[in-house]
Amino acid sequence: MYDKFKIGHYTDDKNKTGCSVILCPPDTTASCYIAGSAPGSRETALLHPERKLRHIHALLLTGGSAFGLNAAAGVVRWLEEKGIGYETPFAKIPIVPAAVVFDLYLGSAAVRPTAENAYTACEKAVPDFSEQGGIGAGTGVTVGKWAGLEHAMKSGLGIAEINHGNLRIRALSVVNAVGDVVGRDGSIAAGARSKEGNFLAQDDPSRRWQPPEVGMAENTVLSVLMTNANLDKLQCFLLAQRAQSGLARAIIPASTSFDGDIIFALSNGRQEAPVDLIAELAAEALRKAVINAVKRKTE
Repeated sequence: MYDKFKIGHYTDDKNKTGCSVILCPPDTTASCYIAGSAPGSRETALLHPERKLRHIHALLLTGGSAFGLNAAAGVVRWLEEKGIGYETPFAKIPIVPAAVVFDLYLGSAAVRPTAENAYTACEKAVPDFSEQGGIGAGTGVTVGKWAGLEHAMKSGLGIAEINHGNLRIRALSVVNAVGDVVGRDGSIAAGARSKEGNFLAQDDPSRRWQPPEVGMAENTVLSVLMTNANLDKLQCFLLAQRAQSGLARAIIPASTSFDGDIIFALSNGRQEAPVDLIAELAAEALRKAVINAVKRKTE
């Protein structure tokens, strides 16, 4: 059922905001790991391994900061109309966790994704995860904000997939980080730049160690892992937790006190594999997704 995941986007290029919806196949097990200190989210408490609920029906990533959480109502409505949800004696309840990025400074702070926008994204959802860049929740995101917004560089939404035999891991990341995005060799792929276009930390990486010139709620990296590995809820949590190392390999500094990073892990499949193998593949896929988020951006 791994191939049954679908993704849809709503993109507002004029106001530099948007949202992305992942529609899950039946019996998708989910958990999440919150790595940042300033997350904005909805129903993530349900995903903790000690909570009873195991499956989710969709996941929303959205711009608009806390205002954007209202867009989840559109996903819930779309699922309800399709008869999808958690079965109760009285109604089917769609379970739709959501998380936000702060993107109110690039476009209009008064325009945020709405329930209708998220509904539209559901209508557009397809099993093709090839579209990347400045789309959906990645429309208004930036990186390298440790030196202030005036030095930040455009980012986006990135996706990467790794296959190992029959095991499949797909990673998606909306990169709105305090830090710079770096390659394997430490070279800066995107980050804080001078007016002349030079990377500020290229010659002195220690400049990133100072308190960033941004606020507590203005940065977040939202990531999603999708796999055909047969994982229970606790294993999904541990997978999300372990995949944090992928962010640390690609972003410097990563998951700071000024970021609200969240990693979701979604399992739908019967493939058996050692958990350490799955975790390392997930971390590498997430690293590549972050790099793709800045490589595939639209200016």
